[in-house]
Amino acid sequence: MSTTNTFSTPNNTVGNLNGLFKETYADKLENLIPDQVKLLNMIKFMSKDKQPGNLYHQPVILGLEHGVTFAGSDEDAFNLNAPVAGQIKDAQIKGSPAVLRSFIGYVAASRAAQGSAQAFMDATKYLVANMLRSMSKKIEIEMLYGQQGYGTCSATVTAASITVSTAEWAPGIWAGAEGLTIEVRDSTGTISRGESKITAVNFETRTLTLASSLAQTAGDIIWHKGAYGNEFIGIHAIIAKTSGTLFNIDTSLYNLFRGNQYSAQSGALSFSKLNLAVSRAVEKGLEGKLVCMVNTRGWANMLNDQAALRKYDGSYSKTKLENGSEALEFHSQNGVLQIVPSVYVKEGYAYMLSIEDWSRVGSTDITFKRPGQGDQFFRDLEQAAGYELRLYTDQAIFCSAPGRNVLVTDIVNQQ
Repeated sequence: MSTTNTFSTPNNTVGNLNGLFKETYADKLENLIPDQVKLLNMIKFMSKDKQPGNLYHQPVILGLEHGVTFAGSDEDAFNLNAPVAGQIKDAQIKGSPAVLRSFIGYVAASRAAQGSAQAFMDATKYLVANMLRSMSKKIEIEMLYGQQGYGTCSATVTAASITVSTAEWAPGIWAGAEGLTIEVRDSTGTISRGESKITAVNFETRTLTLASSLAQTAGDIIWHKGAYGNEFIGIHAIIAKTSGTLFNIDTSLYNLFRGNQYSAQSGALSFSKLNLAVSRAVEKGLEGKLVCMVNTRGWANMLNDQAALRKYDGSYSKTKLENGSEALEFHSQNGVLQIVPSVYVKEGYAYMLSIEDWSRVGSTDITFKRPGQGDQFFRDLEQAAGYELRLYTDQAIFCSAPGRNVLVTDIVNQQ
């Protein structure tokens, strides 16, 4: 009498896994993106019909029309000044790819593939959620600090550990960083001090303990391994750029394509300082809402100062105005100024963003689909008994009007 193998063949297992993955997660992945990645949720990915095959092109207005002729009230048939056309240039940007790899063993995969969609979800939901959480965090950091680095080594430097300077410390960057391989480079980026894996993080002292010693010095920049030279430019670097080329446009020639900077003068954030910072963007044409992303400690300082400009009207909302809430909204000269805390914003900075001027562009947002593979989400691991699952994206952040945004620097929070 023949016996029946209760385990499906590898090909059938892969087929079942792919089918169940599509059925279970296809329309729900966006809902699994964590709320803490606020910029990723705020700045939307471009629509499918605009996704570029290569470069994304966006016309931007860099100068107004000046061919105006003034005449006296009694003049007629007067001569006209020559037309002076406004400046419209073609901004260009290309997405940068990123891939996250994870796996599920043969035994777990085989058992998951034999069950219902609910059983499959129960077996894979933690893996899928953790992959999305991990990739979302990486993209959120890149959106802020692409081409800027994760942090700066302070004057307190030892070979087997790094103390991150206070101004460059953002707790969200280092939460769960144990096992992350970093590279340290000098401030110019040209000299590498080497790579090492983080074994422990001390949030109180801002210290990263390393698995092996590095030759870092004060002022060196900490990068995710392999990120230097391969990242898209982030919000910090976009607003701070006042010379050279940005998105194929010479920033030194057009003041509307240069971001604004305002110094907090080595003090804590206050509403009066933010109002002064807002004026920089208003001077370059800002007329709408600004979202100010601040560090969590800066947020705590702001709560002590919240009564000054509180908005009392029909749009009052507990989620926006009460202590411990998610955001504070006030009226300023631009209109609404919303202050939002983020664990990914470094302590020494704040970012005043005209959100409507920002977008995420590229060939694809975060997805489990591999290019050219259709709905084939899983593949065999070559050196282990399991299947690999990959999370992929090809994107960059783009700003059509940097002059309507402000980088606040030199913030020193009350500890």
